[in-house]
Amino acid sequence: MKRDSPRVLTAFVVVSLALMAVPAISWADNSWGNYHWERASNPLELNLGDNLTSNWDDFLDTASSDWNLSAVLNTTIVPGGTRAKKCRPTKGQAEICNEAYGFNGWLGVAQIWVSGGHITQGTVKNNDSYFNTLTYNTPAWKHLVMCQEVGHLFGLQHQDEDFGNVPLGTCMDYSSDPAPNQHPNQHDYDQLGDIYTHFDEPEEESGGPPRGRGRNKMPPAMKDMEFDGPPQWGKLLQRGHHGHTELYMLDFGHGHKVFTFVVWAEPRGRSLKP
Repeated sequence: MKRDSPRVLTAFVVVSLALMAVPAISWADNSWGNYHWERASNPLELNLGDNLTSNWDDFLDTASSDWNLSAVLNTTIVPGGTRAKKCRPTKGQAEICNEAYGFNGWLGVAQIWVSGGHITQGTVKNNDSYFNTLTYNTPAWKHLVMCQEVGHLFGLQHQDEDFGNVPLGTCMDYSSDPAPNQHPNQHDYDQLGDIYTHFDEPEEESGGPPRGRGRNKMPPAMKDMEFDGPPQWGKLLQRGHHGHTELYMLDFGHGHKVFTFVVWAEPRGRSLKP
């Protein structure tokens, strides 16, 4: 059932590594860049907009409860502010959606809007066109993808992207076997602690545009543009092992960017069939 009032839970959320034009990281450190939500105290308080059908609510609840073990993040699940089909962002919060988006290749998509060093809004889309198939219509796959995609909005990278490796026991490991990888592990919590150790001064915009050049003023195109597929996602920055994951960036200038992290239902480039 849909929630009529907010419920406080803590969630983990992520976006990934970029190799060119984004600071490089090591796999032992599964944060990326310096992107984070601005805050003046810990834990970070963030709303998650629930635009989900009832069969997805438990998976968002579980992901949020899992990340409640992090001392630096505290989110409130609130009624969604968008329609799931479009899953448009809302400034200052994350919108979580599911819909039959079509057999377009992707299983899940996480997107963040960045101004300078700060994440200003984000969305997650879970593609029911694939989650309604025999392969992906399982609690294990839904737990893994929800935990991972919602997680990308907070600044974490995968710990491993080799689809055939032995599972690491974290939802930040995209693996062919989802069963052991449905929840975060201690390394993810430690990384979140590292990302959110400092507080942001009101005027701080690490890496952002100088004052007087549109600081925090999102370009109209960045607010209104549709980000439905690779033609709108911008430059491909990273492709995971065998093409199961990809990261794109669309740069609007002066520190304003949209990042799109994609989990493909099949490796990129293969023929995809229902």
